[in-house]
Amino acid sequence: MEIKVGFEITYAAPQPTPMVIMLAIHPSRRADIIGSETITAEPNVPIGFYRDTFDNICGRLVAPAGGVTLKGRARVRDSGAPDAVNPAAQQLPIDKLPDDLLLYLMPSRYCETDKLSDIAWSLFGKTKAGWERVLAITTFVHDHVTFGYQHAHHMKSAHDVYEQKSGVCRDFAHLALTFCRCMGIPARYCTGYMGDIGIPPEPFPMDFSGWFEAYLAGQWYTFDARHNVPRIGRILMATGRDAADVALSTSFGRMELKKFEVVSDEVAA
Repeated sequence: MEIKVGFEITYAAPQPTPMVIMLAIHPSRRADIIGSETITAEPNVPIGFYRDTFDNICGRLVAPAGGVTLKGRARVRDSGAPDAVNPAAQQLPIDKLPDDLLLYLMPSRYCETDKLSDIAWSLFGKTKAGWERVLAITTFVHDHVTFGYQHAHHMKSAHDVYEQKSGVCRDFAHLALTFCRCMGIPARYCTGYMGDIGIPPEPFPMDFSGWFEAYLAGQWYTFDARHNVPRIGRILMATGRDAADVALSTSFGRMELKKFEVVSDEVAA
C-alpha cells in the first residue's frame, strides 16, 4: 500500500528566532519513501539537516520576524501489515543487554522510574517475563488512563499520568514505557504518523501519534497503550528516551502556534 503523509504548521514570532525541528521521516523508513520527502519553510529560509544522538533527522533554521510556516509531504510504501506480535519474545537479563540499551532502563525527563518502581512490581511482579509482561503493562495503562485532548499538559510526567488517570497518546506511552523500565525491560518513546487506516475514522483532527517500543529477544517491538491493538500504517519519525528527546519543534525564543494540520491517508489503488 501507499500512504500520503504531510503537515502544515505555522508559528508566529515577534523577532528572528532560531529553531530545531524534528519533522522528517526516520532513517529506518527512508527506503520506503517514493520519490523524495520535502520539508520547506515559508518565507523561504534555509533549513540545515543533521542527525542527533538517537539517529533522528533534525532541521535547523531561523524563523524570520513575523513567523514561519513549515510544510512537509511524502508518499511512503508500507506493507499494510499490522504491528508485529510475538508472544514467544523473551526478556533479556540486564547483564546480557548491549551497552547502548542501558539508558533505556534509566529515568528520564518524563519517566520517573524511582517513583513508579514499587508500584510496577506490585502490579506486574507476578506476570511472566517477556512479551506477556509488556502486554500486561500495555493493557493496564490502556484501562487505567482516559484519553482526552483536554488532559494534555507539556509538563505531565509518567507519575502524574498514573495519579491523574488521564492524558493524551504521549502520556499513555510515558507511563507504559516507565513501567517496562521498572521491570528491567528497555523501552523507548516513538513519535510519527498513524492515520485511521484499517479502522473507522476517529472524530478528531488528524495529529502525530506517540507510542513506545520494548526491547525483547534482541529487537525492538511496537506497543501502543492508547489503542492496545496492532495498527496498520505507522510511519516512524523519531525515537528517544521520552517526548523531550523527540520534540517536533524547539524554539530559542518566544513563538506562538497558529496552525497545525497533519495528513496520513492511504492512497487509493
